Amino acid sequence: MHFSKHFVWTAAALAMQTQMGMAAEAETPKRLALAATVVQEIMASSSQSIPEDLLEDAHCAVIVPGLKKGAFIVSAKYGKGFITCRGPGNRAWSSPAAIRVEGGGIGFQIGGSETDLILLVMNDRGAKRLMSSQFTVGGEGEVAAGPVGRNASAQTDAKFTAEILSWSRSRGVFAGVALQGATLREDQDDNAELYGSKLSTEQVVHRTAAPPASARPLLAALTAHSPKEHK
Repeated sequence: MHFSKHFVWTAAALAMQTQMGMAAEAETPKRLALAATVVQEIMASSSQSIPEDLLEDAHCAVIVPGLKKGAFIVSAKYGKGFITCRGPGNRAWSSPAAIRVEGGGIGFQIGGSETDLILLVMNDRGAKRLMSSQFTVGGEGEVAAGPVGRNASAQTDAKFTAEILSWSRSRGVFAGVALQGATLREDQDDNAELYGSKLSTEQVVHRTAAPPASARPLLAALTAHSPKEHK
């Protein structure tokens, strides 16, 4: 009788651990779905959106859904998101690589309980930096608040001078934010959930295999607003 009770308890414990493991494994695809929703919702508004010509000219995009307010002040925890890039000869968005965002400037602490973050990397130099295992955003001329509105880019020279343009959304309000000091790190554990092995950012972005099904909505949302072929 004692053995039977122990066996039942052990089986129940193993089943619970399995369910918890499956739930943890599902977090990265869920986050990809959230990232796709962020892009779709932001680009659906003509008055509060990223200018499409900037998205079209971007070499890479970073989308981090749902950063928690206060995390950078109190515990220096991080948000999680994804990087996808394009090459000069191929304007298709690459498979997304998982990243973590740590630290950051005051822009993260303005607004509601959660903040969505989008970065556009506008040149080859910035794209190459993102391929490293760790990259800190900051420095004169490197990052600027991105203009908001479908035609807003015509009113600024940011696309010609900034290496990275940044935006954030809190409580439904979308605006450019001068992000400084945030560190982007590759997340090989989350990449393993998506691709079956612990790949670096560069390995994911340059892989030739088709992206996982969970990544397709995000890539479709980006492609819908940057459809032109490279000239």
